[in-house]
Amino acid sequence: MAAEAGELKLPFIHDDQLTRCMRLRAQSLQQKNARPQDGEKLLHPNEHVYRVDFIRQHNLHFLRWDIQLERSGKVMVTGTSQHWTPDLTHLMNRQLLEPVGIFWKKPGAKEVECNEADAQEFGERLVELAKIRKVIPDWKEQEWNAEKPESYAGIFHFQFWRFGQWLDVVIDDRLPTLHNQLIYCHSNSKNEFWCALVEKAYAKLSGCYEALDGGNTADALVDFTGGVSEPIDLTEGDYTTDETKRNLLFERVLKVHNRGGLISCSIKATSAADMEARLACGLVKGHAYAVTDVRKVRLGHGLLSFFKSEKLDMIRMRNPWGEREWNGPWSDTSEEWQKVSKSEREKMGMTVEDDGEFWMTFEDFCRYFTDIIKCRLINTSYLSIHKTWEEAVLHGAWTRSDDPLKNRSGGCINHKDTFLQNPQYVFDVKKAEDEVLISIQQKPKRTSRKEGKGENLAIGFDIHKVELNRNYRMHTLQQKVASSIYINSRSVFLRTDLKEGRYVIIPTTFDPGHVGEFLLRIFTDVPSDCRELTLDEPPHTCWSGMCGYPQVVSQVHVLAAAGLKNQDSQGGADPYVIIKCEGQKVRSAVKKDTVSPEFDVKGLFYRKKPGKPIIVQIWNHNLISDEFLGQVALKGDPSDQQSVHTLHLQDRGNRKSNDLPGTIAVRMLSSNILTNV
Repeated sequence: MAAEAGELKLPFIHDDQLTRCMRLRAQSLQQKNARPQDGEKLLHPNEHVYRVDFIRQHNLHFLRWDIQLERSGKVMVTGTSQHWTPDLTHLMNRQLLEPVGIFWKKPGAKEVECNEADAQEFGERLVELAKIRKVIPDWKEQEWNAEKPESYAGIFHFQFWRFGQWLDVVIDDRLPTLHNQLIYCHSNSKNEFWCALVEKAYAKLSGCYEALDGGNTADALVDFTGGVSEPIDLTEGDYTTDETKRNLLFERVLKVHNRGGLISCSIKATSAADMEARLACGLVKGHAYAVTDVRKVRLGHGLLSFFKSEKLDMIRMRNPWGEREWNGPWSDTSEEWQKVSKSEREKMGMTVEDDGEFWMTFEDFCRYFTDIIKCRLINTSYLSIHKTWEEAVLHGAWTRSDDPLKNRSGGCINHKDTFLQNPQYVFDVKKAEDEVLISIQQKPKRTSRKEGKGENLAIGFDIHKVELNRNYRMHTLQQKVASSIYINSRSVFLRTDLKEGRYVIIPTTFDPGHVGEFLLRIFTDVPSDCRELTLDEPPHTCWSGMCGYPQVVSQVHVLAAAGLKNQDSQGGADPYVIIKCEGQKVRSAVKKDTVSPEFDVKGLFYRKKPGKPIIVQIWNHNLISDEFLGQVALKGDPSDQQSVHTLHLQDRGNRKSNDLPGTIAVRMLSSNILTNV
């Protein structure tokens, strides 16, 4: 694997223990005449397991493979999102990375061969995987060597994702204890300390251990993965009674789990007395349960189960206490498990122990739990078999100023006089319709024992549809198409579907006057060209005196057309609009098969020659040559107060006065003050 500064050598290390373990697994299945898990890899007698460990995880950029094999044979490299262990129970539940990289060397050949596209894609995924595993770096990145215990100095490194970058946190091995017992996070095994060390590093990052008490689960998931956290209120979505919505939510949760994301859920505690209260069903209020598996479980026994289509949506969770489980249907000892074959239960890793881990149907899950948090690891690799997102990352700040044009802390839309004084970011949706993911994260306030907890500001954002050519800040409110919740969380997330066009995101604090820094992340299917709008109007340059400076700003909003000329045998047309002004033009998307299109397209023009009209033309889209359907000329006089003009289409050139079939509805807004629109 090559990086920009050189090559990273990853040796294949023969793993005797895991090879032996997987051979036993294959023999066990053969003796029981049982089937392996979906996607489970079984070793053949002539196969061995080799391990590839990352000796570096920082600033990796995959360019190419250079595989060297001493003799002929085939190597299949499979990435995993966790360290492999020889424990068979855990071996069944590893998240394997798809696709695998396959390399082979033919007898007598000197070169190692591979499918170039597959190998490239797999390399990209491994680099992403290395980033995911950053929280606990490999021992080779620590300041000690297992082979030289005398060099151990009690120093540990951990990495957490904060505000757009991975931060290295260094701690010592002195852990808080009481009566010779760890006070906080600890393992059931007396000689296992990694969780306590991670907790200490996270406490140091947050300011102190007290800062972790009752912390925000969504924020923690982002810190540990660099992903995007999406909280969902199950009580508001009617998921218990609406089967369609519940099924859609399950598919989304399943996808996040299968792609290596983290999921947490909880039952809201409404009061201090409610906190950690145990319900009759065994669940505990106010606890952040970890979701450890999501799957569709096949019901039935023997061959009949393979031909039956009946599957049950199920989810597995773990109580952080490591005890106290759900005691309803599909709990560890419930009779419902008799509906599932033994092989299916083994595939699910089903155990009857009071270890805090249990299964539920997704319907019961939606009935009893009130909140679920999905932390998605957004795939930005161009060579992935899964959907690839285009990411835009921008840093911004809410700042205060007495000058309204310089103030950037205007509060939410409830404060209409100051709302547009917030930072503004413009982006484009270039498809007919696109799913857009937006996350805003405020810079965390450090906690200390002296100052107490660092309180988050209540933040959120609104999305407005604007003119297709807007390059300067908004000064009048335009159509709001989506908005996030406002909450005093470190991050706020929104998933929405937007139609083709240009949009402005306005991140805000709930109340005006608050200051702070934030990180804006936008994910779209195609590049959105997201950028901040910093200027209020066209700048004065050395050419302004010679070439002139705009005197009037005009917003043209083409609403719709009606009665256009038929263009095909079915009596329809494929019209689109072009708005022209002083050498600039804005073109709408094509409206298919209609003579009465609704365009809803806007253009914004800073005009140096206010006496020259703005031309709005309608064309019909054809395969070979587009056809002119008519136009109108607009004066755009600032004194014209008429909100909507409905005008007859006219011809071009010397035949301008001739009316053509159809009318067009246009709204005009003009002003002599360039910061009025």
